[in-house]
Amino acid sequence: MGRSIREVMTDRLITLPADASIVDAGRAMRENDIGDVVVMEGDRFCGLVTDRDIVVRAIAEGRDPSSTQVRDVTTEDVRTLSPDSTVAEAVDIMRSAAVRRIPVIDGDRPIGIVSIGDLAQQEDEGSALADISEAPPNDEPSQTRDRQTREPRDPL
Repeated sequence: MGRSIREVMTDRLITLPADASIVDAGRAMRENDIGDVVVMEGDRFCGLVTDRDIVVRAIAEGRDPSSTQVRDVTTEDVRTLSPDSTVAEAVDIMRSAAVRRIPVIDGDRPIGIVSIGDLAQQEDEGSALADISEAPPNDEPSQTRDRQTREPRDPL
């Protein structure tokens, strides 16, 4: 039957209430080194917010990050998987829906998330995507700036 999602998913997921601000979402993403948060309306899963959602649906539109709620930028029609779904099913969804993350739902409760990086690490540990997914984040803005502006070295 193939490997189950339960075997490859990340079971540490961060949830926020739908009325949290996108600033709260951004902080949660930074503090947990993640690119998405699961949005809840009470005990009910209602969608997913990614770092890209915040940029494209809020910042680029000129919305105030402090007053914009995550419900305003949440992707609500999210494809989900059960913990017993297969890795092949996840790959099919990622390809057909052009998504990089899929929440894992048990009944009505979110229990994890599977990302394209999780699949790369499990299926092809030597791939470039697996290497990138395993690399520590570069959260020092000055390091990024220095690397981008550094003069090329003389090859001789």
